[in-house]
Amino acid sequence: MANPSLLILAGDGIGPEVMGQVTRIIDWFGDKRGLAFDVSEDLVGGAAYDAHGTPLHDETMARALAADAVLLGAVGGPKYDALDFSVKPERGLLRLRKEMDLFSNLRPAQCFDALADFSSLKRDVVAGLDIMIVRELTSGVYFGEPRGIFEEGNERVGINTQRYTESEIERVARSAFELARRRGNKVCSMEKANVMESGILWREVVQKIHDTEYPDVELSHMYADNGAMQLVRAPKQFDVILTDNLFGDILSDCAAMLTGSLGMLPSASLGAPDANGRPKALYEPVHGSAPDIAGQGKANPIACILSFAMALRYSFDQGDEATRLESAVEAVLASGLRTADLMGEDGGAAVSTSQMGDAILAALDASL
Repeated sequence: MANPSLLILAGDGIGPEVMGQVTRIIDWFGDKRGLAFDVSEDLVGGAAYDAHGTPLHDETMARALAADAVLLGAVGGPKYDALDFSVKPERGLLRLRKEMDLFSNLRPAQCFDALADFSSLKRDVVAGLDIMIVRELTSGVYFGEPRGIFEEGNERVGINTQRYTESEIERVARSAFELARRRGNKVCSMEKANVMESGILWREVVQKIHDTEYPDVELSHMYADNGAMQLVRAPKQFDVILTDNLFGDILSDCAAMLTGSLGMLPSASLGAPDANGRPKALYEPVHGSAPDIAGQGKANPIACILSFAMALRYSFDQGDEATRLESAVEAVLASGLRTADLMGEDGGAAVSTSQMGDAILAALDASL
């Protein structure tokens, strides 16, 4: 049988640096664990614009659709700020999400014990935190029509439309319930049903899917503004949080900072399964392209490495190997090694991007 295929889109800024460490780990799994992948690389974002005049070439889009999974680094930078909106680097990422129909965005917020003091919250509030936010990614207010800036009387008005169909809510709800069955078996669905008709529909459809298909999963509902408050009050009450595109954007960034560093956070964007049973999938770190430190060996590769761990778990059914990689990361952090973004009052030994990769590979070797 052919090896599963991975398309790597390193992108801009620190993207190529952090992705370089991921490719070393991919090679390790092929050499030491017999998990070989057919890896190819292409351009996205500003790098693609520089080469092709577009943030995502049509051929690259076709390769992404054909791949078993896509790993993306980061896009954007001040070099491209003056470009027209239609060709900004971020449009390449949005096109990937839209044309691959990646409707379910998984944003974990996990606090490694060695980094619990990096959170702005008290250690006892965040130590051991392990929650997953499932955000609907291809509909809602970011895509609804009508949208735009229009003349109305003697002034301009900006319009964005919050729009959801039952089927769009159903499929992301199923994604959250399926995920909960593999975790703590609890889902909290967040919306604003008290003031938004789309929130009323969201709550009704989520409840229907639960009652008819997932009665074994504990389901609760919460208004999204209360959810934001609860995330900073008692985040460990949650297992899986299910929410729409706009609230998911806000709540996942809020949850991200509970862990202390954006350099630690991976994500997965999943679509419907192909004929082989694998979902269309894009994996990427939450952090941006950080052009101010690009090329200096300061970037933290862990978020990108953990994004590959998510690929092992959700695209390739290699949950044990994903855990092996996550445990290697945890062991390295516990040893006191830190990239620049993780240097705090507890000290620790400062390492470069490649040295962090060296340490994680050594920890993987030690796991055998």
